[in-house]
Amino acid sequence: MFRKHKQIVLLMTMFLCGTWFSEAQESQKLTLKEAVNMALQQNTNILNSDLDLKIAQKKVWETMASGLPQINAKGAYSHIFKVPTLSFGGKTVLSNTNVPWDPTTQSGTMSSVSLANGEKIYLNSEPGTPIELGLKDNTTFDLTLSQLIFSGSYFVGLQATKVYYGLTKENAEKTKLDVIETVTNTYNMIKLAEESRKILTQNLENINKTLFEISEMNKQGFLEKTDVDQLELTANTVRNAMNQIDSNLDMGYRLLKIQLGIEEIIKVELSDILESDESLTKSSLQLITESFNINQNVDYKLIQTAEKAAKLELDLSKTGFMPTISGYYNHTEKLKTPAFDFAPKDLVGVNLSLPIFSSGQRLSVLAQRKMSLEKAQNTTKLVSSSLSMQASQFQNDLKLKLEKYQNQKKSKELSDDIYQRTLEKYKQGMTSSMDLMTSQNQYLTNLTNYYQCIYDLQGSKSKLEKLFNINQGPVIP
Repeated sequence: MFRKHKQIVLLMTMFLCGTWFSEAQESQKLTLKEAVNMALQQNTNILNSDLDLKIAQKKVWETMASGLPQINAKGAYSHIFKVPTLSFGGKTVLSNTNVPWDPTTQSGTMSSVSLANGEKIYLNSEPGTPIELGLKDNTTFDLTLSQLIFSGSYFVGLQATKVYYGLTKENAEKTKLDVIETVTNTYNMIKLAEESRKILTQNLENINKTLFEISEMNKQGFLEKTDVDQLELTANTVRNAMNQIDSNLDMGYRLLKIQLGIEEIIKVELSDILESDESLTKSSLQLITESFNINQNVDYKLIQTAEKAAKLELDLSKTGFMPTISGYYNHTEKLKTPAFDFAPKDLVGVNLSLPIFSSGQRLSVLAQRKMSLEKAQNTTKLVSSSLSMQASQFQNDLKLKLEKYQNQKKSKELSDDIYQRTLEKYKQGMTSSMDLMTSQNQYLTNLTNYYQCIYDLQGSKSKLEKLFNINQGPVIP
């Protein structure tokens, strides 16, 4: 009975694991928009830039909190091996006893008087009760409230942390643009490879079909063996090209999974249709005529923020000549209080720190900060001019690649027509196998160049969109 129950459990486990495994093997279909959205949520660089942004937020609060009220508590335990004492003197008494004089305690017989009956009366000094000037064991607690009243470096530092936060935010935006560009290029590269493979597969089917027909004609003596070998050589060339594409596809999918932040075991299928023809031409023309707004460019934003940081560095060096003022309140409690305790329980005070003379050190720092600000301003002007020139250059490059794509598209169509006509003539015995191979190679070359032109054109579009910072935000499919 137990064995039967164990077999049922084992079968159920195998069934559930098999179901899970089959579900895990299902392909995850992704459009380009979905792939970009996934990368913006899971890409490692994006996740790290988000963490940097949160760190910058905490840094702003850290600096702000340093100028707000601070409360500190402190406890201390002390043990005195020998507590000092103080005596204010004793008293004098008459006694029949003569006490030896003790100079340490200032006690003993001071004088004596002899009576008529021969008896002596002694005037003795007795020491006073000693008072301890402390406690052998004691515990104290201090509570201190402090508040910064004035500090030039604090106010400048607070502004600097806000600029630092802005710089981190712009770096996060730049990271996002880089991820979008790389994911888009990888996605398009994979789609181009898949389209190339489809065409080569169809082309290989046609070659194999023709090869079979020619082989039969060779067996009947209508064609030479050279013609069959020549076509077999062409088929091998196509197979090698397909094998290379398969290898590129494998590496492309692995790269895309890394960029999307997903595990390699997950299967991914790209569902978008490759942008080409009229759609690709229209989107390219829109970018070519788009006007460049430099204030939207993330690199220009970064260089402007760097200039602000240099200005704040100059302001910070100026605060070295300003005083720093802070106030405090202190309250002390002791578990035991000595007989004589002159320390006050509550204390209020103000601290003032005033820089007076530094042998020219602060002046030297100030001069350096002024020159650094001037350098930052010069860099801003240079970057502004460079970005404007780059925008014009990228648009011209896109225009040239669009023209090249259109010309290559015509060349691909013409080479396809030439190959099809040559193939028909070859079947009819009107042309040689060398002519067929030449037209075949010409077609494959033009096909490769056609897809390369599409990839180059899409890459040029991505660079221009990144420079213009358009169509780069999170998209919802």
